[in-house]
Amino acid sequence: MEKPNDLEIYLADAHRGELVARVRALIDGLGVDYIYYQYVSITGRIMGKAVPARHWESMAVSGVQTSFGGMTNSAVDSDGRKIGYGANSHELTAMPDPETFCQLPWNKRVARVFCTCFREREDSDRPGMLLERDVRGNLRRIDDAFRRTHDGLHMRVGCEQELLWLKPGAEYDPALGITSPNAYHIRQFEKLSEVWLRVYDYAVAMGLDVIQGDHEDAPGLVELNFMYDDALRTADRLTTYRQICAQVADEFGLIAMFMPKLYQGVAGNGCHHNVSLWTGGEGRVEKLVGDPLPGMDEVFTYSGGGRNELCDPDGANGLSDIGRHAVGGILEHLGALTAIACSTVNSYRRLNDLGKWTPVDASWGPQNRSCSVRYYGSDRFEFRPADSLVNPYLMQAALLRAMDDGITNRIDPGEPETRERTYLLRSGEAVREIPETLRDALDALAADEVVRSALPGDLYEVYDRCKRAEWRRFVGEVSDWDVKNYMDALP
Repeated sequence: MEKPNDLEIYLADAHRGELVARVRALIDGLGVDYIYYQYVSITGRIMGKAVPARHWESMAVSGVQTSFGGMTNSAVDSDGRKIGYGANSHELTAMPDPETFCQLPWNKRVARVFCTCFREREDSDRPGMLLERDVRGNLRRIDDAFRRTHDGLHMRVGCEQELLWLKPGAEYDPALGITSPNAYHIRQFEKLSEVWLRVYDYAVAMGLDVIQGDHEDAPGLVELNFMYDDALRTADRLTTYRQICAQVADEFGLIAMFMPKLYQGVAGNGCHHNVSLWTGGEGRVEKLVGDPLPGMDEVFTYSGGGRNELCDPDGANGLSDIGRHAVGGILEHLGALTAIACSTVNSYRRLNDLGKWTPVDASWGPQNRSCSVRYYGSDRFEFRPADSLVNPYLMQAALLRAMDDGITNRIDPGEPETRERTYLLRSGEAVREIPETLRDALDALAADEVVRSALPGDLYEVYDRCKRAEWRRFVGEVSDWDVKNYMDALP
């Protein structure tokens, strides 16, 4: 008998029929007419197709067929060639994960469902096999492998997404600030209350348990945080949050600016990842909105309970051996991790504007915001290089691989640092700096087999080609900086 392929195994899941039926009941009960079948590109964009809800059962069996180009945002390299696919390439099959079905609160005739992507059944090379460049499916597989390797140990993570709320400007100043750059200032936060309250309403309707928010030190810079959870659910919720912010910006005639660095001399947009390591626990449904929930129970489910294995009150600095070695793995592979955490040319504007509490080197310390890893001393550590354009699926997969290496090989992170790292860099003291440019970071990733394994198969090749093409476009671009510095250079 021929061995079943990955797609056949996926469809044979014993619980799938029951999940598909539960979605049909929600479609009918909520009056949903259309469904977005979503997957995520290598840069974190939400891609997909829309299909009438009356075809739900057939789509749950056949999936939607779409071009490989969606995985790379239809990007081209410096020679004008499509990256990762060609005119004669097969299509991919995006299979809906029923447990992610949720109605859109701003358009209740429409719902969304996340998809796992496969090579199509007619693929001449590997029919029905898992698509390695599917970043969401890739994170699920790497998370599962980490749990198996370490006897159920798993990562829970919370992401602090920052963005600027701006109003459209003129041609030469396309985005203008709405508020003053005053961190934690309630008056500035209140000026944007209509905006963030609508974000909040949409967020809780889509399963995000919002826990706090504030205004930070750049014009229009608002951060709303939602409850931490297992890796895949947090990545899905961060993707949902970004989609919500873009929708709210449209409704108010504003710009939701996720670019890491817009203003020189004030803080950039980060997306710090707060990481803890757990064994045990179970999921619980949080009733964030009224009954019936406007989506599957799983959308509103959070992991709770269990044992936080990161901490040990009797350990040095309150860290367990597992926690210490996990930090060691991250610092060991920090250069390569930076290529994913800081994935754009603009990312390095944020890192190189020194003195704004962005990391400069491979260091860790309790409550030290100038370090790449800040340990809270209670229940988690914060991975600080990641910025607002980070792809959370790639980032969390890479963090899992780095921590796996640290735990397996008992990598020592060294002594914690209490000094301001920027001052040390300026003083000339030797520090292990993080990459200064996107090209440097990509070179570090190319040399790091551990982090590169978080991008298996052709995912690494496609990511590297996309990002090196971005770098080449940048170095070949004439900008305002060139004009200011060289227009009057001679005689």
